[in-house]
Amino acid sequence: PIRAKDDEGIMLPWQSPYILMLDRGGCTFVQKVRNAQRVGAAGVIIADNTCLCSVGDQCTSDPGHDCEEREPIMADDGSGSDISIPSFLMFKQDADQVKAEVEANHPVRIEMTWALPNPDDRVEYELWTTPTDVVSRDFQKDFKEAAVALGKRAYFTPQMYIYDGIRSGCQGVDGENDCYNLCTNNGRYCATDPDNDLDRGISGADVVRESLRRICIWDKYGQDDGVGVPWWDYVNEFMFRCNTEEFFSSKQCISDSMGHANVDAKAIEQCIADSGGLEEDVDNKFMEQQLLSKDKSGVVILPAMYINGVSIRGSLDFPVVFKAICAGYASGITPAVCDVCATCSDTKMCIANGVCGSM
Repeated sequence: PIRAKDDEGIMLPWQSPYILMLDRGGCTFVQKVRNAQRVGAAGVIIADNTCLCSVGDQCTSDPGHDCEEREPIMADDGSGSDISIPSFLMFKQDADQVKAEVEANHPVRIEMTWALPNPDDRVEYELWTTPTDVVSRDFQKDFKEAAVALGKRAYFTPQMYIYDGIRSGCQGVDGENDCYNLCTNNGRYCATDPDNDLDRGISGADVVRESLRRICIWDKYGQDDGVGVPWWDYVNEFMFRCNTEEFFSSKQCISDSMGHANVDAKAIEQCIADSGGLEEDVDNKFMEQQLLSKDKSGVVILPAMYINGVSIRGSLDFPVVFKAICAGYASGITPAVCDVCATCSDTKMCIANGVCGSM
């Protein structure tokens, strides 16, 4: 809205706190929010310029824009660690109404609130990662106790991020693997080379193989209860024993890790074979499921945590994730461990001891 002017005829700055509405497009979401933060905004609303196709005639996209099949994701481009203000994307049909009021010089009051969906008495959470992901390593190392404490009241799903090699052009017209050792199944399933050296070290294909192994371990030991203690134990044993260039693909090291985690190695190898394997030019059912889940979730940056289908931004610190899970329950049906430990200063110790503070 129009504001009072100073002695030089320049409109005075907005009075804090204010929320700045910006049109989508022109630069990244991160850059828009950073610029708004620098000029003093307390929050940012990005007004979409494109309608969702599902809205139909209720919305008209800006010229030059076709409707979108799915909601856009306000993803961090990796440079947003300096941003501390909240930001939302507003659907175009809603943003147009707000903009009309502002352009008519009518003040608009907006409240920015957010909460996790809480459809029932069980929270579902999933982690998108890879076997070589360093950032989520501490979470995978420590969170087993929380998963056990939450029990049947929470369901965890580990998701392995792989690339669709056919879509990425890694399978040639003759069915050959055109991406060297980044892929398996004649170029169908791929991963980036973690050390950026195709001639030595851990390859992308090695990452795909370990990803499938972990999926099979979860399928056998975690699919039913959503806790999967042997999966957590195997991942920890692997990180402790095999997470080096020398041992990452070592059959002996992998076998030792499964043995210490009480994982049936023969059953896992059978699972890998039954799923389609990784050697022939055929579909692998688990890899295909991962590709479909990846497209559905819209995950673009790793690691990524989703709770009740909502992406959780920020660090994967133990207390942050645990509190976010506890926030996913409806009022009055929160598990006892959340009531006791979610607000405790030492969440991990509280879960281990069952009480907050020293015993």
